[in-house]
Amino acid sequence: MRYIPKGVCSQAIDVELDGEIITQVKFTGGCHGNTQGLARLAEGMNARDAINKLRGIRCGFKSTSCPDQLANALEAALNQ
Repeated sequence: MRYIPKGVCSQAIDVELDGEIITQVKFTGGCHGNTQGLARLAEGMNARDAINKLRGIRCGFKSTSCPDQLANALEAALNQ
């Protein structure tokens, strides 16, 4: 599933789930090292656990962040 984030530097987040387990995350754009690390950490996690950990993280003065947007993407994927 492709999610278009809002309010961050990344332009897209591709998420694959097997049931509720995150099997793959790929960010397009954003801070490559940070998004690559975030994606690797998320893979293998239960999506609901990841949402709970990532929701509400802010980037500097922004009201959101790539981790927060990943939580939104995971929630959208679970609701498909």
